[in-house]
Amino acid sequence: MKKNQKSRPATPSTMKGRRPSPATVAELLLEIGVEELPYQFIAPALVTLKGSAEQMLKDHRIAFQSARTMGTPRRLTLVVEGLATQQVSINKEAMGPSKAVAFDSAGQPTRAATGFAAGQGVSVQELQIRQTPKGEYLFAVKQELGRPTNVVLKELLPQLIAKLSFPKAMKWNSTGARFARPVRWLVAVYGGEALPIEAAGITAGNRTEGHRVLGSAKGLVVRDAESYVKGLERQGVTVDPQRRRHMIEEQIAVICKSTGFRLNIDADLLDQAVYTTECPNAIIGAFKPAYLEVPQEILITSMKEHQGFFSLMHQETGKLVPHFIAVANNRAKDMGLIREGNERVLAARLADAKFFFDEDRKVRLEDRVKKLAGVTFHQKLGTMAQKQERLEKLIVIIAPLLSPSAENNETINQCRRAAMLCKADLLTGVVGEFPELQGIMGGEYAAHDTEPDAVSAGIREQYLPRSIDGALPKTLVGQALSLTDRLDAIAAFFHVGLVPTGSEDPFALRRHATAIVRIILESGFRLDLGECIRHARTIVINDGFKGVAGSEQEGNRRIVEFIFERVRHYGRVVHALRDDVIEAVLKQAHDKPLDLVDLVLRMKALESVTTKPEFDPLIVGFKRAHRLVGKEQWDRKPVDKAKFEHPTESALHQAIVEERKKMLSAMNHGEYGQALDALVRLKPAIDAFFAAVMVNAEDPAIRSNRLSLLQEVADFFNSFADFSQIVVQGS
Repeated sequence: MKKNQKSRPATPSTMKGRRPSPATVAELLLEIGVEELPYQFIAPALVTLKGSAEQMLKDHRIAFQSARTMGTPRRLTLVVEGLATQQVSINKEAMGPSKAVAFDSAGQPTRAATGFAAGQGVSVQELQIRQTPKGEYLFAVKQELGRPTNVVLKELLPQLIAKLSFPKAMKWNSTGARFARPVRWLVAVYGGEALPIEAAGITAGNRTEGHRVLGSAKGLVVRDAESYVKGLERQGVTVDPQRRRHMIEEQIAVICKSTGFRLNIDADLLDQAVYTTECPNAIIGAFKPAYLEVPQEILITSMKEHQGFFSLMHQETGKLVPHFIAVANNRAKDMGLIREGNERVLAARLADAKFFFDEDRKVRLEDRVKKLAGVTFHQKLGTMAQKQERLEKLIVIIAPLLSPSAENNETINQCRRAAMLCKADLLTGVVGEFPELQGIMGGEYAAHDTEPDAVSAGIREQYLPRSIDGALPKTLVGQALSLTDRLDAIAAFFHVGLVPTGSEDPFALRRHATAIVRIILESGFRLDLGECIRHARTIVINDGFKGVAGSEQEGNRRIVEFIFERVRHYGRVVHALRDDVIEAVLKQAHDKPLDLVDLVLRMKALESVTTKPEFDPLIVGFKRAHRLVGKEQWDRKPVDKAKFEHPTESALHQAIVEERKKMLSAMNHGEYGQALDALVRLKPAIDAFFAAVMVNAEDPAIRSNRLSLLQEVADFFNSFADFSQIVVQGS
């Protein structure tokens, strides 16, 4: 029997980036030709295609230099360069019975040995005996020779295509294959030769199709990636999306320079232009200046949502001009025909938008409010009319907490009025056509109805911030209304048990919580958020909706912890705070007035003090004290100075008394850095105490008194934060 173990080959993870010998590599090009894909599907599909291909090649031990993807609405393309022509061979090992069981006293193989060998497909003589922690055992070692890459690819590439998934997929032939749109052709070229794989009922070849209008009816024969890219260029297709993006940006820049207009930058619209074209051509068009009487948000949204057009602004005033940029998927001799066609279509859209706007203004927002009773907010939470009534009740509680000026009757009335009208624009024609204009149109119509400026501005700002890092509301009424609306939503959905789970958050409650945190922290509002949550929950409960089981305190606590998750994220991302620092402060925040600004100030002060060299040894001392009190049988008696046996006990007690006064004074003035300095100054007294005395003294009374002293140390620390959460470097 052999006792040596054969060396193993390089692992697949080390193969990417290693350049094999030129004679042993080839290039792979895979193209999936389809009916026009929705533009939103293309970029994610290309990311998935690249990642899946790399992983699949690694898993099957095929070395490669690099992988990249390209794509248009009609094709998803993968190019793998430096692909080894042969799989890496490997040794497969299997552990069998022990030597004692496998051989009898005469050294002959038993049925255990012969059975194991037969099961592994080797002879008994080929088995190896190896020393293991459990003793000597039999091992079967088989070499699996690598197969030619082209053979393996015939198996892998159909799986790779089938693995692509989309938000929506369809079946279009008898194979039952599912894809975002019907697959019309496949190209698979390996080492310059067609690889006849089969997928979705189609056999791959080496011929692709060019642009629908500019391409040749015969298509294009593909030899490699270079000929593929250049050949498609001649047939009107720029296959690399990054190159198309650059082309579009350059074309738009030329137009803006020649006209003197400024582009209304929209990243989503640029993505749409990139992934809806194969031959992008930016052109400028115009519409009637009379349409500028319509609010520019309507015009911009109509151009974007209906036609995918870029809007243009005046360079100096920043106002919309009666022009647009369209990105055509063509390169015609007379682009004027395309421009005129786009202008006609846009004119019809803008006429519709103007009609809705004119009709909407014939009915006051106030008159629409009563019709909210016919609009469902959620099947478990009643109507929009009920929600609007809750907002009226809650905003008059929240607004005075934001600013002393909100305590006067005029401001309170403005907040209440904004809350009453804020959802009425849901019943307007423009918002029905463009839901993303909720709030914006409400503010516009409120101004038209001669509502106070503060009311119309508040309604306009109610949905701010619209994204995780979007602009915040600037007016007091807008801030109060945004906070009120989001607190009501969280309280309502939590009450009926519709809370986010995992990555699922259908009612955007995490976004609401993030907005609450941002508005409070970035506006510097010093309010008790816990009190606001309690009021919001009470108002929801009083509406009579059937809630989930649990006490009122438990319900409040769940929402607080949900918002704390957003505070944690904000602290990490915005202030780069340590996780343990954030946790130490938040652990002490429950069941106390919930001032988020104060909590972040404490976190920043604590983060700062952790950089001091004496901090880690100080925390070690605190944790020792904290651990001893929790571990030993402490009778919870107060410290008795008469029972001090050593000067360090008295010194520690006196230091606590003196530093506690300084700390409380500093904390009352919000000077948290100074408060923490008081903790740091305890270090010498704590160190001296532990060096001089044994806490677990034989006399129970002495031991109890020392534990009481240590409890005072722990209480002193925990009055600022839960220092047991702090991670000491190296621990």
